[in-house]
Amino acid sequence: MPFRMLVVAALALSLCPCLSLANKRSKEISNPPRPSYELPQPARENLDYTMYQRIRQEGIAHSHVMEYASALMDGIGARLTGSPNLKRANEWTREQLAAMGCSNAHLEDWGEFGMGWRQLNTWMRMTTPDTAVLIAQALPWSPSSHGPISGRAIWMDAKEEKDLVKYQGKLAGKIVFVGEMREVKPVDKPLFERKDYSDLRKITDYPTHRENYEKELQEFIKKLEFHEKVGHFLAAEHALAVVVPSRDGRNGGGSGGTIFDDGGSGMGWFTYKRDHAEPLPVVVAAIENYGRVYRLAKANVPVNIEMDVETEFTGDHEHGFDTIAELPGTDPRLKDELVMVGGHRDSWASGTGATDNGAGTVVAMEVMRILKALDVRPRRTIRAGLWTGEEQGEFGSYGYVKQHFGYVPLSSAPDQTKLPEFMRKPAGPVELKPDQQKISAYFNVDNGSGKIRGVYLQENAAVAPIFEQWIAPLNDLGVTTLSMRNTGGTDHEAFDAVGIPGFQFIQDQLDYGSRTHHSNMDVYERLVPDDLAQAAVVEAVFVYNTAMRDQMLPRKPLPRPELEEQRRAPLKDLMPGAEVEKEESEQAPN
Repeated sequence: MPFRMLVVAALALSLCPCLSLANKRSKEISNPPRPSYELPQPARENLDYTMYQRIRQEGIAHSHVMEYASALMDGIGARLTGSPNLKRANEWTREQLAAMGCSNAHLEDWGEFGMGWRQLNTWMRMTTPDTAVLIAQALPWSPSSHGPISGRAIWMDAKEEKDLVKYQGKLAGKIVFVGEMREVKPVDKPLFERKDYSDLRKITDYPTHRENYEKELQEFIKKLEFHEKVGHFLAAEHALAVVVPSRDGRNGGGSGGTIFDDGGSGMGWFTYKRDHAEPLPVVVAAIENYGRVYRLAKANVPVNIEMDVETEFTGDHEHGFDTIAELPGTDPRLKDELVMVGGHRDSWASGTGATDNGAGTVVAMEVMRILKALDVRPRRTIRAGLWTGEEQGEFGSYGYVKQHFGYVPLSSAPDQTKLPEFMRKPAGPVELKPDQQKISAYFNVDNGSGKIRGVYLQENAAVAPIFEQWIAPLNDLGVTTLSMRNTGGTDHEAFDAVGIPGFQFIQDQLDYGSRTHHSNMDVYERLVPDDLAQAAVVEAVFVYNTAMRDQMLPRKPLPRPELEEQRRAPLKDLMPGAEVEKEESEQAPN
């Protein structure tokens, strides 16, 4: 072999490793590694049973969840979005998470909300034909009456705009009772209930009929749009104030002095925005008190009402903030991946927001405390998110997810922009950010004070065999149920909407739906200490397991919300022999 060829051959051999490495890197660039949630999942979970027991011991024998609860509910109180109290709760939660040893405890701005507001004092009484103290509170974002006012009570029977005509010129100086008197049935069923075997069995049955609540939501918005017109009509007619009846709760819980005082009772949906502000003071009355005035007014008995609505606006352009804090990951390969736990800490204003959702807030805080107290060194970073603006449309969680993980573009058509964001149609496919691939799961508690009985899987079938193994050591704590069903109405939806596994736990109902949800009875006394301690233990186990397993939890296919309307549309050209309908313009005679 000639020397020149020997040199070339030797050079080629010396370059082989480099060429091989270059080829490998080229392939890695063109074919990046798949996220671990896309890889086959192990058939058997590697569970740390010692850690299960340590979490139990810390969370049950050394629970501090009720101390957090008293500080938040008693010490701070109601936390309406935009209010000074919610600002205090923002700062308090950040300070507490930092004090327990969490890293990077901070507040994140999710954007402008609307008006800051708080109730200072509200009272109402009847002075004729009898004297009576009436149970009532101001509707959130009601203006002040600027001192006591007095006027004749009149009940308005108006369901459509045309019904308002008959009241023109008759309302000046009146206190107007707006709303039909509902039937108040005897409370013949328990207001406090736990789920038994049959209840849990029903939850596990996967529904083959899908409810479509779009029509009900449209009717609800239509009703509130009409109420906004009524509010402006009453102001134009120089009425003094508005009184509305409290709605009912499950099993007749909306009686006995319980008031449900939320945005569904008012003179419009967006009353927290200055350009939709309530023009008159509005109070919500206990149904029994409303009923007495209603019956007297209908019988043409003169009724005089005195009231004082003392409220304060604290700004027109208040922003909303989430509280974020972490336990940093320690695995060099996995520490940039996330596990999240949270709940919303905003509430309505008539109670102190104990079960909705102070409970979820203090449980998430207790989860972080338990793991920190045990000096857990998670492989993945564990991040707590305490949201605000949930009650008006899950603004805090959706804002956070949009900033960090992705979002669904929403229609900007004129008929859509007047709707709440959760009702607007999608304008395109989900737009994702790089960190969407780095979060394994989000866990949420927001169904009251009841202990955890299982998990709603949000139709994520791949996660079922994993969670089945996770809950087996928790069966003696009452955690037995996995349901493939979706559940909605709270902050896990923001994560689920962009393809991140987001889970809400199944909880015992207790009296959440009957008398505490958005009511003046949503106070510390409605919390069950043992249930909250159990919930913190169970959630801590789920967070720990997610942070420590080799792979991220499996995911559903990425949602395609922009195709839902098309997929639900009736099939075309299906019926044999059907004639094609012509356009009306083509059918019209010449």
